[in-house]
This record gives sequence, structure tokens and C-alpha cells, in this order.
Amino acid sequence: MGSAYRLFYDEPLHLVRGEGVWLFDADGRKYLDMYNNVAHVGHCHPRVVDAICQQASVLNTHTRYLHENVLDYAERLTDKLPDDLDTAMFCCTGSEANELALRIARAVTGGAGIVVTDSAYHGNSKATFEISTDSISPQELPDYVVTVPSPDTYRGEHRDADAGTQYAAYVHEAIELLGSRGYKPAALVIDTIVSSGGVVSTPQGYLSSMAKIIRGAGGLFVADEVQPGFGRTGTHFWGFEKDGVIPDIVTLGKPMGNGHPIAAVVSRRDLVSAFAERSGYFNTFGGNPVSCAAALAVLDVIEDERLQENALNVGQHIVDRLLGLARKHECIGDIRGTGLFLALDLVADREDRTPAEALAARVVNDLRRHGVLSGLIGPHANILKLRPPMVLSNEDADYMIDILDDSLSRVSASR
Repeated sequence: MGSAYRLFYDEPLHLVRGEGVWLFDADGRKYLDMYNNVAHVGHCHPRVVDAICQQASVLNTHTRYLHENVLDYAERLTDKLPDDLDTAMFCCTGSEANELALRIARAVTGGAGIVVTDSAYHGNSKATFEISTDSISPQELPDYVVTVPSPDTYRGEHRDADAGTQYAAYVHEAIELLGSRGYKPAALVIDTIVSSGGVVSTPQGYLSSMAKIIRGAGGLFVADEVQPGFGRTGTHFWGFEKDGVIPDIVTLGKPMGNGHPIAAVVSRRDLVSAFAERSGYFNTFGGNPVSCAAALAVLDVIEDERLQENALNVGQHIVDRLLGLARKHECIGDIRGTGLFLALDLVADREDRTPAEALAARVVNDLRRHGVLSGLIGPHANILKLRPPMVLSNEDADYMIDILDDSLSRVSASR
């Protein structure tokens, strides 16, 4: 397959089965999945599997034919969003969704410039790779892309009550820089939980201020909800709701079909109509009846099993226990996030907040050896990411935290 592929962990993992929050390897050993937001309602959820099988046994085509599943899902999805966001366009991945959002923004505004936060990830197509600042080097960024600092109130420049407006003000500088290069802004694109930047929970007023600034310059505000969407934060169904802002475009992906490929762009009807005057849209697999059957089942499970409420309650239980660990382990510098998207910033020195990259890498691999799967994020790759399926229970959380406690002791002792 080639050396471009990357595997998790120093000791590769061969998985053969999943159930709920658990994954099983080829030797029958089970692992608690604290990483995978793709299996949003749990690995192999029976209702999602049944919906896929039933529809696949009857018909699977594409959106150039009419089908109830596609329209029913568009209605269900837009009902979950503010009234202004009333038009859905389907694709297969978050990368495709973000690329389509860029096409719409450029067609509608006449601009080409894009503003993104640093250490962001928005996809792996050419257009989205070029705005994925955690993947592309600053030297490779095209002239039409300008970055602004992630709103890091732990290690960043601004940490007080006005941090939201202070970080948002960098958008003014970005727009000026684009102008000096001859580019009119088309859009500001942001993952509303700033996940790849380290789950740096956005300070109050940050998103709304950014939206006001980019719109004032003629651009659109694009909320990438691939990570925080569908109730993951517990407090809200969508990440942008935390700041009371309504985006011009929302992009969705990973968790929509619980692993079955489906993604979406949801926008205002006037923006989609303006785009349609310049370009048609078609996607062979995007929004097919089987994918929409899976996505409908996911919404049903979220509602029937009250998974947003579960995320809030279990997430708070995890935070409470992590605060206890922080009193024991000096390497825990910060605990952040809400619901079932949490992060631990691991440090070599609490006072200086020095990132502990090597220790973090050892912790992730030690957790894997002891049956817990997690990952690292942030510009220094020192932030432990905890992003399990939404069906995680308090008992599952305690299992993870007990292992994490032992792991931090083992790894710290071996330094």
C-alpha cells in the first residue's frame, strides 16, 4: 500500500470486530475505544446495521433519481438546524463537504481568499489539504490562504475574559493580508470545537465576532461541524450554538452514517440558488438511499437513546475524575472540552506549561497496550484526545480512567 499510509501506535493494531464502545483484535482481546467519533452511536449499532441491510437489499442508486430516504433525511437534518439553514447537499466525506462549501463561497462572493485557524484539519482533497494547517507546512500554503491563531486560552497570547474578541480581531489582519496579495475574502472556515488545535474551547464571543468580521469584508462564515456535531459536546447539538451564531454554511461528515460514508453541506437557499446559477452539482455516491437510511437511523438512535444527554452527563463524570487525577499527576496541565470530546494537555512543567510531547506519545502507546485506544492532537502533539462513541457509560469511563491513572504513573516513573 505504500509508505504514505500511517498506522496508529508503535505496535500496530489488527481489529476484526466492534460492538458499542469496544473493539476486538484478531487474538480476541478487547479495547475500549476512546478515540473513534465515526461510530457515533456505537460500533455496529443494530438499528443502523438493519437500516443499511434492508435498504441495500431493495435499491441503491444516486440523487439523479428521486427517493424518499434522501428527501426524508434532508428534512430531518435541516429541522435540527436554525431555520435559515434550510438547504442540504449531500456528498460522501467531510473533505468533499468542505470542498463544496469552498466552491459555494467563491461562487457567491466572487472572492477566492480563505481564512483558517492554525493547526486545523479540514480534509485531504487538494483544496481542503491547502486549508488544513495541521498537515501542510506554512511554506506550502497558497497565497489565498491566511491563518489566524487558535483561541488557546491556556498557552496562547490571550487568556483573560476578553480573549474571544482579542483572538477574533486577528481576522482583520488576515483580511488585510489577503487584500495585499490581491485576494478578496470568500470564507472563514473553522472547526467550532477547534479539535486539531487541541480542543481549545472557544472563548465567549469568539465565533460570533469572527462571523461579523468576515461578513463585513464580504466573505461567508463556514462552520465545520464534522467533529463537534450531532450532540457530541453535550451542551448543544452543534458546536456553533455555544456562541449563538448562525453560520452561512455548515459542513458535516464522519458521524452522520455511523461509519457508512455520508456527508453534507447545509446552507441558506439563496446561497445555494446563487451557486446553482453558475454550476450544477452531482455526486455519484453522495446521499444515496443506503447512506441516507443509515443516517436516518443514526438520528433515531441519538433521539431515542438520549445520547446528547448521555454525552453531557458522562462527560462531566469524566471531567470530575480527571480533576482528581490532576491532583495526583503533575504532568496533567489542563483539562478541556465538554461532553464526549475532552482533552488532557500533558506538560513537562505546570508553571511554564511546557508541552510534554515525548511523554504524551508514551502514554498513548501504554494505554493501547493496556486496552484503551486514544490519540494525540495539538501543534505539539502533547494533548491526549478522548472522543469515544456517544454510548459510553460511567462504568466504561471509570475503566478508562483507572487505566489512565496507572499509565501516567508507569510512564512518569520511566522518564
